[in-house]
Amino acid sequence: MSDSLKDIAEIPQSFIKEGTHFVNRCTKPSQTEYVQLCKAVAIGFGVMGFIGYFVKLIHIPIGGA
Repeated sequence: MSDSLKDIAEIPQSFIKEGTHFVNRCTKPSQTEYVQLCKAVAIGFGVMGFIGYFVKLIHIPIGGA
């Protein structure tokens, strides 16, 4: 019985330990990485917006509204 309680109590402790280890290893992106990420997101927004506009443009004559 005692061993199972220790196992249950060990799970949150190991989770917190691994989480702090992960956060400590993370670094901020450099300016070039940040700019590249912003460009990729902007391109993604543009492509998705164009696809949405194109689909809406096609469905207006078909659906009538």
